[in-house]
Amino acid sequence: MIKAPWINILTYLLGAVFLLSFIGGRGAAEQLRASTPPRGWNSYDSFSWTITEEQFLDNVKVVADKLLTHGYEYVVVDYLWYRRFVPGAYTNSLGFDVIDEWGRPIPDPVRWPSSKGGKGFTNIADRVHKMGLKFGIHVMRGISTQAVNANTPIMGPNGLPYQERGRNWRASDIGLRNEACKWMSAGFMSVDPNLAASKAFLRSLYQQYAEWGVDFVKHDCVFGDDLNVNEISTVSEILKGFEHPIVYSLSPGTHVTPHMANKISTLVNMYRITGDDWDTWNDVEGHFNVSRNFARHGLIGAQGLLGKSWPDLDMLPFGRLSSVGSNEGPHRTSNLTVDEQKTQMTLWAMAKSPLMFGGDLRNINDQTLKLITNPMVLSINAYSTNNKEISHILHIEQSLHSNPTRIQVFLDSNPIRGSKIGPNNKAGIWIANGSKTGELYMALFNLRDVTSIISVKVKDVMEIFKGGDINDKNESYHLNSTSERKCTYQDVWNDRDLGVISDKISMEIPSHGCALFVIHCS
Repeated sequence: MIKAPWINILTYLLGAVFLLSFIGGRGAAEQLRASTPPRGWNSYDSFSWTITEEQFLDNVKVVADKLLTHGYEYVVVDYLWYRRFVPGAYTNSLGFDVIDEWGRPIPDPVRWPSSKGGKGFTNIADRVHKMGLKFGIHVMRGISTQAVNANTPIMGPNGLPYQERGRNWRASDIGLRNEACKWMSAGFMSVDPNLAASKAFLRSLYQQYAEWGVDFVKHDCVFGDDLNVNEISTVSEILKGFEHPIVYSLSPGTHVTPHMANKISTLVNMYRITGDDWDTWNDVEGHFNVSRNFARHGLIGAQGLLGKSWPDLDMLPFGRLSSVGSNEGPHRTSNLTVDEQKTQMTLWAMAKSPLMFGGDLRNINDQTLKLITNPMVLSINAYSTNNKEISHILHIEQSLHSNPTRIQVFLDSNPIRGSKIGPNNKAGIWIANGSKTGELYMALFNLRDVTSIISVKVKDVMEIFKGGDINDKNESYHLNSTSERKCTYQDVWNDRDLGVISDKISMEIPSHGCALFVIHCS
């Protein structure tokens, strides 16, 4: 195997860039929020809701030691950090949450002992920040059912009970019981968007998070099937007014469409466009259609809250995991094969999705660590442009009875004449610009259940790049000359220089696998 020298150079440069970004702390350079897709670790896939302070900090240390130099900077406590882990408590139970006198969730002091004495997550955030990382939490829509049942008072801007029209306002005045979260119906409900008291409650909620030192909020049950534009707009406006910058994320994204995303993309920094992604091939394959549609509508890296916004394909469920709705922490290994994990990582990179690792980092192996820190893959995720799937082809020639199956893809720059790549032909091709003139990235995906040789003729690739992309003639891929060009290419996942491209790019790709190339033309 010939190791490409650009891999070592790129590793050094990326590490230097990411380290320099932390030296300045929370200065002016960070005011443009989510300038590249956010990257980090989230506790959900490996711990469900049961994570403890010790388990969290153990994972944080691994992020600081092994992932920070690769741009993984956010460490996020996912849902129900305020729920007591006692018999009878589960994901949709009622009456087990710890709330303060104002009806706001606060960490369970048994699982999070440093929160005792009204400290909240302040001590945790301080420890995270001292490691050069940023701290995030998962939050739910509106107000908790437990607070409404207790009819707690609402805090006003002066720290006293909120008063309006000659009376104090309480939780039962603002909670909308008929607008409960669909997937946690016993837990949380919307607040009345027409009441100033509702905005006062939300402001007190997020002000507390900012005072704790929270840098990232994952706002759940306000998007997709639970779309609540009013609450998203209110929270966005609140966060915009804070001196302390907080990246704003939405989850989940069940049945999200580009039309729906257009309503909120300028208000947030990232938003889920699928339901929960777990470690099954069906989940991975289902992301191809979704990511294609959002790329086609120009939503990748669009304007967001005081920065950019990114369609989010969900976490990377690799390594040691928990299970859906479990009351148990990591107890099994990811069901995805190594090839399927490479396919997921490659699609997430080419679609410029945020990269949030979900496995228990205390047990991460070298193979998984190399997979999520490949320098070129991370560079594509952060800095490539004009990312999209080539969604039209002239035809595909298939030799299904050969071993391996051979697939010759003929690309077509005419979307009317071409046929869409889809479930029948089981091949995917994504392209993107590199940062240099004449540089581009191409990913070939084999979605079949058998090993296949996928080939693309160079002249077809050049036809696409002449004057623009196959899907948008106004976008240049730096290859707009009609003259003959000499092109060389590298195989990213195998760290190989493949030399000059002759007639076609061709690769034997295992079932559910992929190939990723960096192409340089001069």
